[in-house]
Amino acid sequence: MGHGRKKKRTHAVPSQEEIEKIPKTLVVKSGGVGRSVGALVSDVRHVMEPNTASKLKERKTNKIKDYIAVSSQLGLTHLMLFSQTEAGTNLRIGRIPRGPTLYFRVNKYSLAKDCLKLQRTPHVSDAEYKTSPLIILNNFAGEEKGKELKLMTAMLQNMFPAINPSTMHLSDARRVVLFNYNEATGMVDFRHFTIVVKPVGVTKGVKRVIMAKNLPSLAGYDDISEYVLREAFASESDVEDGPENSVTLPQDYVGRGNTKNEQRAIRLLELGPRMELRLMKIEGGLCEGEILYHNYLHKTKSQLEKEARMRQIKLTRQARRRQEQEQNVERKKKVKSRKVNTAKNEKTSDDDKNDYDDEYDSMSEAESDMAPNDHSDVEPEAKIALPKSTRPRASADDFGADEYKESDDEDEGARDADMEEDEEDYAEEERKPAKRSKTSKSVAPKKTKPTKSKFAPSKPAKGGKPSNKRK
Repeated sequence: MGHGRKKKRTHAVPSQEEIEKIPKTLVVKSGGVGRSVGALVSDVRHVMEPNTASKLKERKTNKIKDYIAVSSQLGLTHLMLFSQTEAGTNLRIGRIPRGPTLYFRVNKYSLAKDCLKLQRTPHVSDAEYKTSPLIILNNFAGEEKGKELKLMTAMLQNMFPAINPSTMHLSDARRVVLFNYNEATGMVDFRHFTIVVKPVGVTKGVKRVIMAKNLPSLAGYDDISEYVLREAFASESDVEDGPENSVTLPQDYVGRGNTKNEQRAIRLLELGPRMELRLMKIEGGLCEGEILYHNYLHKTKSQLEKEARMRQIKLTRQARRRQEQEQNVERKKKVKSRKVNTAKNEKTSDDDKNDYDDEYDSMSEAESDMAPNDHSDVEPEAKIALPKSTRPRASADDFGADEYKESDDEDEGARDADMEEDEEDYAEEERKPAKRSKTSKSVAPKKTKPTKSKFAPSKPAKGGKPSNKRK
């Protein structure tokens, strides 16, 4: 049983400085767009891989400020924003965070799936999207074409990482992004290709044998020469792959038989999408600021100066407002800290007061425990069982009288005699009749007429029987 092939080659890990220099582009859509524009956004993200967020899920409510807020954390450098209006589809390409911004109108576009359907044998491979594409800017040079074209060239070129031919690996060049400027129409054509390497100087059948992983079926041929001679005539593609279009590979390239110092023809196969763009205007900031170029509106020098003054006034007001807001925030923080300190001081004073009350209560309880008890020598059962006559009396010395016992007996006899006289007077008063007052007259109670119930039987009519009907 064979073992898996072990990878012995080592790859140089890029440093942190090299990673920070790589531009990263965020491709998003703004507002409500159709399904086709959403598919176009997905295709453009595929083109910008691996230096983009391919599976980003944005919301309709997301604003440009939201993307700027996370740009520093994610290391974003550029923003591609697609939107759709009644006039058509628009594309904004801006430099994060301060601009400038290029406004394009997308006149025509084709999705990647439509481009692949046009090919007889479409070429699709996920391994090609692991490295950044090469960028080709065609027909952008020239002093007479204006400053807007120079700015557009710099913006498009900085969206892709720079390459160093002396240190670059040939196998990293797998895709190409083409921007072609058409002087006649003023349009910019966008194309996306993959690089394919083929042998030179052989027929189509031999190419198939050399490049295919599995040999073709020769069941219908008596000899292999019939298979080779059957397609001996050069096709249109074979003519394009002539010696003048061939190159010598300086390094090993991806594919079977593409080794160093071999003659190979370079061909491009389109992956899609396609776009036809027209530059509408350029703004100095990120989707705001001074209008540096406009395709339709042309302003005079005085109008430009007036706009510059108004813009300066706006920036001054914004700076003043920002300063006032910062002062208000500082003032509120001071007030809040003062309130917190006051609350802490009140809490500490309440705690001290509670501690003082607890200490006072504990002291009073200790004093009550230490106080002497007069009847501590008498048991509780004995106190309850003693009758009234045998209860101990207070001594005479406590009240300051010398002959306490004699006076006490005399007082009890007098108290009993008074109680007997009071009882006799009360019984005599009860036997006497109550006297009437001369002024008061007896008032006879009013005779109230009994209320007649509604359920009572009615009176019988003359010569008739009483009716039991209820009203």
